[in-house]
Amino acid sequence: MSICNHSLIVSFLLVLLLGINNAMPEHEEYKTYIVHIDHSLKPSSFLTHETWHRAILRSLSNSDKEMLLYSYNHVMHGFSARLTPSQASKIRKSPAHIAIHEEKFGKLFTTHSPQFMGLRHSSGLWNASSYGEGVIIGLIDTGVWPESESFNEKGMPPIPTRWKGKCQNGTTNPFPCNRKLIGAQVFMKGNQAAGKSNSPDDSPRDVFGHGTHTSSTAAGNYVPGASQFGYAKGVAQGIAPGAHVAMYKVTSDGFIAESDVLAAMDQAIVDGVDIMSLSIGFEQTPYFQDVIAIASLSAIGKGIAVVCAAGNDGAPYSTHNAAPWITTVGAGTLDRSFTATVTLGNDLIFEGKSEFPERVVVIDTPLYYGQGDSDKALCSNGALKESEVFGKVVICYSNNTSNIFYQAEELARVNAIAGILATDVDWSRFGIDGLSIPSLILPSSSGALIKKYVTEAADEARVKFMRFVLTSFGTKPAPQVADFSSRGPDPINPNILKPDIIAPGVQVLAAFPPLIPIEGMGNYGVATDYALLSGTSMAAPHVAGVTALLKAIHPEWSPAAIRSALMTTANTIDNNRTTLTNQYTNLPGTPLDYGAGHINPNKAMDPGLIYDIDWQGYVDFLCGLGYDDAEMRAILRQSQWTCNQDGTDINYPSFVAMFSKNASAPNVKNFTRVVTNVGDDQSVYQATVEATHGMTIKVEPTTLTFTNKYQKQKFVVTVQMDGKAPPVAYGYLRWVDQNSHIVASPVVVLNS
Repeated sequence: MSICNHSLIVSFLLVLLLGINNAMPEHEEYKTYIVHIDHSLKPSSFLTHETWHRAILRSLSNSDKEMLLYSYNHVMHGFSARLTPSQASKIRKSPAHIAIHEEKFGKLFTTHSPQFMGLRHSSGLWNASSYGEGVIIGLIDTGVWPESESFNEKGMPPIPTRWKGKCQNGTTNPFPCNRKLIGAQVFMKGNQAAGKSNSPDDSPRDVFGHGTHTSSTAAGNYVPGASQFGYAKGVAQGIAPGAHVAMYKVTSDGFIAESDVLAAMDQAIVDGVDIMSLSIGFEQTPYFQDVIAIASLSAIGKGIAVVCAAGNDGAPYSTHNAAPWITTVGAGTLDRSFTATVTLGNDLIFEGKSEFPERVVVIDTPLYYGQGDSDKALCSNGALKESEVFGKVVICYSNNTSNIFYQAEELARVNAIAGILATDVDWSRFGIDGLSIPSLILPSSSGALIKKYVTEAADEARVKFMRFVLTSFGTKPAPQVADFSSRGPDPINPNILKPDIIAPGVQVLAAFPPLIPIEGMGNYGVATDYALLSGTSMAAPHVAGVTALLKAIHPEWSPAAIRSALMTTANTIDNNRTTLTNQYTNLPGTPLDYGAGHINPNKAMDPGLIYDIDWQGYVDFLCGLGYDDAEMRAILRQSQWTCNQDGTDINYPSFVAMFSKNASAPNVKNFTRVVTNVGDDQSVYQATVEATHGMTIKVEPTTLTFTNKYQKQKFVVTVQMDGKAPPVAYGYLRWVDQNSHIVASPVVVLNS
């Protein structure tokens, strides 16, 4: 065949497939679109799908403008490109078209924690897994700072031979990889095409800080003496310090494009990661439009576990990344707090909260209180006089409208040396490290005693000694559900309980780029090698790290099996031996707040039973959602599939029953589950149930007898509510065997 004739045939095929007239209305704006196409329709004349994608785009325009951003082969079949609305409309008319949508933009969900989670060097999961040796964790984030001690290769084993990734150097900025940090690449074409990023740097180096922190949390090396500004001093260590790290940079400033995330996850699959950790999210959409859900399902199909942050919206119906094949992580507090102490002239000593980013000592200093003037007593804006408070420690009271940050600014304005801020509001949940002057936060009851001393001592009132800042452990209650952590029910599918689990996500100490100011001190920015950050962004890499440890011990376990082990062994009791509480209210939480509970890594190593889910299980779940043919093709990347059940029941380690308040009582729902024995060959499990008033949980059979490892048993759970049910009720199903395995599952009822 001649070249001329071949070109004519290719052109004919393009017209046939797309029916395109390349004339374009004037003044249309180019936008990025994600395009799903039927890969089976690729003409054989094209050697690769990318060449086909480029030919399709060339046929749309007379311009030489580069339209293709990425061609996807694993997370989906299709591409992302810069198109006008009319060009997108023409693609929709193509026989090859499955789905197309305009790109959306997402956001970041922005340590003593290994010890708090029970990880020890001498025994348990760390020891059994060799700290996650041989496992590769891929993080989709803001890049990484390779020179950090957290990524030193000392003591690391060779890079696994299955690894196919690379270390990408920037044009102006060299980037060193090693046996610890084994790969780093940049995917920011979508971000840059949309004008969201003006950074010309194509280096995977982190200039934002988020990615360095999350990757260090997941798998950073043991670094003794790490601290933020010399306080919070201790050990910085990732959860899986023996694992390898690969970074896929999708943003340098917090703006995240769907096309870039798809490209990063596509490459991570090719490279050979074992786990993907994403501390990012987009607006909640149905699964067939959710790029993280689509890409994650592709990864799960290849045995790659995907762990995602639940989001920082802190309200009901606000969970992100909640597809049932994703491990969705909320945030909890640690038992660590940062304090300061003050000793008054009468030798009374008070300890309160403080996160001032320097070690400061105040000795033998006058103590001031604006007695007789309510504005001065409250340290209101502009109320204090420098001539009265210069060089003194000032105590400030609070009322319903007081803000300690404004009070600290007022004290700094008049050159006070330090502040004692008396308030009953828990400002620490907002992060009190940004106060502009050394400040000690005390409850009003303590403030009243200090006020009494100042009033009696008058001009002789003094502070003998004031010390910033100390680190305390054993804070109670802990863990609590972080105030900001997104809660269920899930807005897309409330039939699946999300988040799955919570993990440390408040004031987590991990590596940080040393050239990026983490805080301001007066007119100066202060940088540090290790920083305290909060968010479900910090919680997700904890779970990714534990997933790596479990993968090292149980390489045969599926991602669903690992998630099941994490969920059924989680803690629902805090260090006060009471139900987990909410950080803001101190009131008891529910599984809608914390899912199955707070992660317990050592117990997850030996869960006894697991709830496994194979590919067909996810297909059946999606079939039950009522998606049409195009929507199913978009998420499954298949043109054919089989639906084996009605409804959306899936072999999940938790249960959600949804009832209508207007329905005639009683409301009843049945769930079928299959558990796999991963414990002792000879095991007998008895079912125990716990339910709130008006709720009944029945299990049939109540005894499961196993004679072999990996043997499966089926059971049915029946949940019933009477007519006076509250909006939310919950209980637990626990399978208990003779060897002290407790396989726990939350059971939630939603009455709407």
